Amino acid sequence: MTTLTLISKPDCHLCDVAREIVDNVVAELPDGAVEVEEFSIASDPALYEQWWEKIPVVLIDDRLHAHWRLSADRLRAALTDTRTEENA
Repeated sequence: MTTLTLISKPDCHLCDVAREIVDNVVAELPDGAVEVEEFSIASDPALYEQWWEKIPVVLIDDRLHAHWRLSADRLRAALTDTRTEENA
């Protein structure tokens, strides 16, 4: 299973857009293919220190996929590639 992590903060327009893209792309994939978790830099000092100037941040299996702006097409391709690798 692939893990997608969204690092965001409250009242962040770009974070809201990224969350919507994540939800839409993951909904296109088979159930259980991607586990989505979200963390806020507002409640985690370590995340704040690491990511405050780049949110929203999307990690796929703990690797940086995107920050600031998220492309649905690029995310879809990355998640499809990850699933293909897992099934190989």
